[in-house]
Amino acid sequence: MGKGPLSGVKVVEFQGIGPGPFACMLLSDMGADVVRIDRKGGGGAYKFDVLARGRRSVALDLKNPADMAVALELISKADALVEGFRPGVMERLGLGPDEALKRNPKLVYGRMTGWGQDGPLAQAAGHDANYISITGALGAMGRANANPSVPLNLVGDFGGGALYLAMGVCAGLVEAKNSGKGQVIDAAITDCTASLMAMMYGFRAAGMWTDKRDSNLLDGGAPFYDVYETSDGKYVTIGSLEPQFYALLLDKTGLKDDPAFASQMDRSQWPTMEAKLTALIKTKTRDEWASIMEGTDVCFGPVLNMAEAPSHPHNVARKAFIEVDGVVQPAPAPASHARPEKCRGLRRRWAHTQRMCSPPGTSRYVQADFCIQRRFNRGGVLSSSVLDDFSSLARTRTKFSSPHGGETKRRRPAQPPAQFVWANLKLVFPPGNVAPQRKPP
Repeated sequence: MGKGPLSGVKVVEFQGIGPGPFACMLLSDMGADVVRIDRKGGGGAYKFDVLARGRRSVALDLKNPADMAVALELISKADALVEGFRPGVMERLGLGPDEALKRNPKLVYGRMTGWGQDGPLAQAAGHDANYISITGALGAMGRANANPSVPLNLVGDFGGGALYLAMGVCAGLVEAKNSGKGQVIDAAITDCTASLMAMMYGFRAAGMWTDKRDSNLLDGGAPFYDVYETSDGKYVTIGSLEPQFYALLLDKTGLKDDPAFASQMDRSQWPTMEAKLTALIKTKTRDEWASIMEGTDVCFGPVLNMAEAPSHPHNVARKAFIEVDGVVQPAPAPASHARPEKCRGLRRRWAHTQRMCSPPGTSRYVQADFCIQRRFNRGGVLSSSVLDDFSSLARTRTKFSSPHGGETKRRRPAQPPAQFVWANLKLVFPPGNVAPQRKPP
């Protein structure tokens, strides 16, 4: 568990893809103690899986009664749960909202789906582009004479999915604190993406927006709010919407005396203005235009790729990117004075299901601790480097002490018993020995 606004909040995450893990990354970045339940025998997190950072994991077979008991015990002690299965899967597993809230009435039960828990398409497969296509969002993006442009999976999965789920969970936590009652958060990407379109639907109702792509104020139709190619084949963005910013754009480009630019909102002149700006911007490189406009009130930005973005001076000053385990990635956001700057890296896959013992009298040994009150490594996170040390130590021994007394031959680390309460491990040191001074990754 880390430090931050959500410090002390316990979340159980069922392994999924896309928006569910992203929402749990946000919660973890804000200090929540997130334990992810992975499928036993399936793939776990690795260092390039940035969405899995900052949390511990246990590998469970939810069709196994003993593992099922572990999952139920985790849920009974959690503040929130996040799952992203198709509607009905959690119910068939015996982990649906009714069962979970019966065990834990204050639980906030977050459900992440594309189509929602009900409706004609609820059981259909789909992905981001499919979900946003029925909201009006995808049809509004792109050039007039081309196909609608797929906006990565930022609009649906992350903007219209994960962010709304995280907000819903946080709102549910406030309600549970005030009323003592939990609730189900049904975060459907279709619903939430439609919510993202609220301003555009308002503009359309007022007659300020048309269904024709590339003809509106904010979709690339306005020449003063668009992307332009430069002489070196790169791009810059112009966003001079306000009259004073538009006047500065004309001054910086030398177009202030051109009659075609005299009336900013004269749509009949927009094609002419677009053509002239396109030709002009192509006379200089991206960096040359940046030296003229960046940092001014023109509302300008160079278009950077992912290799360039972390090195931009503004991003460097804001510490917008960090490096964890050798992987450059976006830093936790938004910035919070209550959260430490250092981001927790990925934990070793399924590290927190392992239990290891060494013979009595050795300098140190590790044992499982199923008591949530005890913590290690600044909040109960057993670092992968320390765990690796003890794994190596265990493999060198020919005999191990049995939890039930006596000794047994070397064996692989056991899975946790059903009375597992929360994924915590603690180091136990015999008297006179000193804990190893290893920093967590």
